[in-house]
Formats: sequence, C-alpha cells, structure tokens
Amino acid sequence: MAKTNPYDSVSQNPSLTEQQILKKKKIWRNLFFLNLCITLLLIGLYWVPVKMVQLESFVDSPSVNLPKEGVVPISSTSPTQTVKGSIASNLLETKLTVINASSENDWVYFDFSSGKVVDIHDKTSLEWDLAFRRSKVISNGGATNKFGKAGLINLGSLNFDQVVDVPLDNYTQDTATKTETENPILLKWYSYNYLTHKLSAKSNTYAVKTANHKYVKVKFLDFYCSNKETGCIKMQYVYQDNGTNQFTKSASG
Repeated sequence: MAKTNPYDSVSQNPSLTEQQILKKKKIWRNLFFLNLCITLLLIGLYWVPVKMVQLESFVDSPSVNLPKEGVVPISSTSPTQTVKGSIASNLLETKLTVINASSENDWVYFDFSSGKVVDIHDKTSLEWDLAFRRSKVISNGGATNKFGKAGLINLGSLNFDQVVDVPLDNYTQDTATKTETENPILLKWYSYNYLTHKLSAKSNTYAVKTANHKYVKVKFLDFYCSNKETGCIKMQYVYQDNGTNQFTKSASG
C-alpha cells in the first residue's frame, strides 16, 4: 500500500491556503485600524485638554508694554465707514474704538451713549453697557445687574452696514456661573488658532440693548494692541440715542 503524504491535501487544495492568507491579511488589517483608532483616541485625550489649558492661559495671560488702560485712539482710522453700493449714505455714523482690557483682574466699563470708558465702582450703576476683561465680555443686565436692561443678540455674519434695524425683544442677558457672571452670546466672539495661538474676531454682528433700553449694533474687529500685545478690544458700533431700533438718519429725524 502506498504511503499517503499528509501535505498532499494542502497541495491539492491551493484555495484553502489562499483563504487562510486572506483571512490573516484581514486580521492584520483589522488590528492595524484598531491600533490606529486607539492611538488617535489617546492623542485626542491628551491633546485637547492641553490645548484648552493653553487657550485659557493665553487669553488670561498678562500683557507687557501696554498703553494706559482705557480707550486707545485710532488716529489713522476714520470714525465713519461706508460701503460702496449700499444704503450707507442714510445710515447713522459708525464709530470705531479700541478698549484696553489687558488687566487680568479689573473690568473696563464702556458706555455707548458717551462712547467712552467710564469709572464704575458699583456694577448696579446704569452708566455702563458692556464691560471687558481680557477676552471676557459682560453686559449691564441679568445676573450682573438686575437693574440694568442690557442684553445681546447674535445676528450672524451679516454685512455690518446692511443692518439697518435690530430686534426689539428677546435679548440674552447675563447669567450666573460658579465664580462670576457671563453673557452666553459673547462667550465665543473670537476664533482661536491652535497652531499659532492667535485669536481673531469672528465676522458676526451683534445687536445690543443698553442698560437704559437704547439700541446698538456692534462688530468686534481685533484683540491685539498696536504693540502686538493682547487685550485690546477693537470694535465698531452704531448707537441709536432716540430709543428706536433703526439706524437710519431718517429714523433719528
């Protein structure tokens, strides 16, 4: 009787070997993707908290060689801006200002009616509308001051000069946190670049109801001082002093 070679079945059935090879390749491929996913997950768990800490420390870090706190004049910029092809000729004057909010501890209070930074020793005063500290912005209403009427609405990335009126109601006021107050509308008025650690103002336009129930439209432009240090809030705004929600000269008349 002829002896049977135990390997004859494998050699006579090459498809079985191919199936085994394909199965092993599939297993190794699955293991590779599994390891890749685990690696990316671990990197994310480490990288995201680190970047969030860097962002927090960056926006709250002290600045050096800054000008005196208050409004920084912009001599090279016209206080009135127009957009060609729009109805800007009938719009109220757009004002441009920079507020030095570089202090880590002190709020800088701004009053739209006067267009100036004001000295406030009691937040329950109605002589201010928005307050700035580094990148943080609060309003004179809600949890910050129950006597104030201030609040905000995010109008989105509308062309600033095309906004001829703002809503009358449904403004978001400040809310309380564990440590202080904040306005939810202005928590992220900027974008943060994790590669350059730079802040840039979003293109959004905001409607503001002031502490004494007047209306303003506001757009933030920058977070950097003329000496490239952080903490100077550059913004443009139009203030309607007659109590209407429209920003046209005819409405003022």
